[in-house]
Amino acid sequence: MSFLAQPPAESAVQSVDWLAIAPPTLTAVVALVVLVADLFVPKTRKPALGWASVAGLAASALLLLPLLNGNRSTFCLSGHAGVCSYTADHFALVIQFLVLGGALLAALLSVTALKDARGGLPEGEYWFLLLSSAAGAALLPAARDLATLIVALEVASLPAFALVGLRHGDRKSSEAALKFFLSSVTATAVSLMGISFVYAATGTLYLTQVADRIQHVDGQLHTLAQTGVVLTLVGFAFKTAAVPFHFWVPDTYVGAPLPIAAYLSVVGKAVGFTGLILVTVVAFPSYADVWGPALAALAALTMTVGNVGALRQQATRAYSAVRLLAWSSVGQAGYLLVPIAAAGYSTDAQKSIGSTVAYALMYAAVNLGAFAVAALVGRTRTRNRVTDYRGLYATNPLTALLLAFFLLCLAGLPPGVIGLFAKVTVFSAAVDAGLGWLAVVMAVNVVVALFYYLQWAALLFRAPEGEPVRHRVPAPLTAAITLTAVLGVTLSGAPQLVLRFAGSGLF
Repeated sequence: MSFLAQPPAESAVQSVDWLAIAPPTLTAVVALVVLVADLFVPKTRKPALGWASVAGLAASALLLLPLLNGNRSTFCLSGHAGVCSYTADHFALVIQFLVLGGALLAALLSVTALKDARGGLPEGEYWFLLLSSAAGAALLPAARDLATLIVALEVASLPAFALVGLRHGDRKSSEAALKFFLSSVTATAVSLMGISFVYAATGTLYLTQVADRIQHVDGQLHTLAQTGVVLTLVGFAFKTAAVPFHFWVPDTYVGAPLPIAAYLSVVGKAVGFTGLILVTVVAFPSYADVWGPALAALAALTMTVGNVGALRQQATRAYSAVRLLAWSSVGQAGYLLVPIAAAGYSTDAQKSIGSTVAYALMYAAVNLGAFAVAALVGRTRTRNRVTDYRGLYATNPLTALLLAFFLLCLAGLPPGVIGLFAKVTVFSAAVDAGLGWLAVVMAVNVVVALFYYLQWAALLFRAPEGEPVRHRVPAPLTAAITLTAVLGVTLSGAPQLVLRFAGSGLF
């Protein structure tokens, strides 16, 4: 086999480019500092750990700015400057911005949630796990070999299991963590088996080398390579919560602390889709005739099941608001899959992937905003039912208007222009790739989603039942809601900025 002839020198690596790896590295360092500091900080000063974590995430995001001028790579093969394990290109920086920004907003929500828990959540462990997960999530989009990719994926996932089940003695939280853990472990096992098959067939783990060699494997290894590709794709489909691998989502979101549900809905989703993009478009472009139709079918199934699940939620059921957002996130995952599937048919895969990244940026901003308002209402209405939002405008007018705006963005209706723009971008990617049937399925699902988004939005302005409850907005929640609102309103005024930022020179 050809890979047996590779010289040993190929395993050597070059010196480390510390600036390139600075964003995930700083996040990981802050996580360790917070964990150690927790041993010495008195209980009354524990909230300082939260603000240190927020500052660390903000600093990590700012470290992306010096990297905007050009691509930087490190951990490269000796003598092969273009074959590297870590590449801070435009694609990686955009996703790292999404991940670190999403983690920062989740951290702001967490500051209030931990204060309200009154010791029910261990603060040092909470912040360490959140920052560790964010570090893994920030590493993943820059990974350019399958080993780094799977390690980053697990560094992002393993702390998330613990965060979901961190409320000791809470049966709902423990069940959610167990479902999340079992589904993710299954995905990892399947992915690892697929990657091992790909490595056996090609003799390399670097994505660009895999893309080149997998087209020319020996005839006796062809079936092994095909099986490896399929298993790898199935493993990442688990991570994206695509149907039928979505069963853990509603219960996990309900059982987790609400800031962690918000984190999973945006950062967890970004991790899964980024990995899927890297293995399909970068590592397996020659198998587009396999993953293109498979992802198109998954997209149609995912958006349909997600929207039907959200439509079936009873407004009076406990935690129905969180469940509706959970099923909505499954439906949104279907829309995110559409341009990736289109990349398998398109001659311009980069444009299609740009549509997914643009949609992910829009979705991250408005979905985190909706979760921030849900966290606010949940402070006084612990069962967090959709009916608990009735009459919110009478007591918190601005908050109600912003939630209505976020829901309209998710639905794709004006004045949420950014939501409409993102859906049109995804729709165009499907049509340009010749996937007219998928565009029709998407159009039907958008209409279905309008019903439950508008129903919730209308409830905000109805007369309240009983004594109105005014929700006091703490400073961290105010900051989170304000940031998402400013981002959503700004991008609705200039939606072309998203596509320009997300799509130019991705790879």
